[in-house]
Amino acid sequence: MSGHSKWAQIKHAKAATDKKKGQIFSKLVRQITIAVREGGADPDSNFKLRLVIEKAREAEMPKDNIERAIAKAAGGEGDQQIEQATYEGFGPFGTTFVVEAATDNKNRTTANVRHLLEKFGGSMGQPGSVTWGFETKGQILVPKNGHNAEDVELSAIDAGAEDVKISEDGVEIYTTPLDLNNIKQALEKIPVKIASAEIVMHAKTPTELTPEQKMKVQELFEALSEDEEVLAVHTSANL
Repeated sequence: MSGHSKWAQIKHAKAATDKKKGQIFSKLVRQITIAVREGGADPDSNFKLRLVIEKAREAEMPKDNIERAIAKAAGGEGDQQIEQATYEGFGPFGTTFVVEAATDNKNRTTANVRHLLEKFGGSMGQPGSVTWGFETKGQILVPKNGHNAEDVELSAIDAGAEDVKISEDGVEIYTTPLDLNNIKQALEKIPVKIASAEIVMHAKTPTELTPEQKMKVQELFEALSEDEEVLAVHTSANL
């Protein structure tokens, strides 16, 4: 996904109202449930769970809530109806979208995603129609916060990062999924504050847009992201 969109999401989450935080916590519980089912309840051996826990802490989710969600999922007490679903679609101006969701009703979630795509001039795609244009990457975002961007860039490259981009918001670092944790730990030793570290789907060829087009695509991106059952949105749009 576009790095700029990710920065905007982080800022939006930090400024969230109590109602919005409740929605964010609900999504995090779903992510914790899925991560525990896939790799167990020990974050030391389950990297996906460890990433979700760190996201939950960044969102100021209470420790008790995190531990309770893990325990319920490990004990089979979580919502056993929740399953993962991935949707592919086309947005306006030649953009493409991959939407990851966790739902207890695929028909409802499919209808919601289709409605939002069509509302903004897009359409739902068939499986495989969009994902070929994306590659799975580890993404680390380091906000400026007094850090020297060039020093962060060199440290990330020395640790094995594949690509580093410096923007007005901070430093975007891209890694292989397997290297994400090692590079994150190397940066923390500097130390630097990490805003986000997660696995994303990165567009192989970003779609360039005019300022007016960006506004409309950003609206679609945010509408999809705010759906209660949507966990992540990836787009080819360079926002």
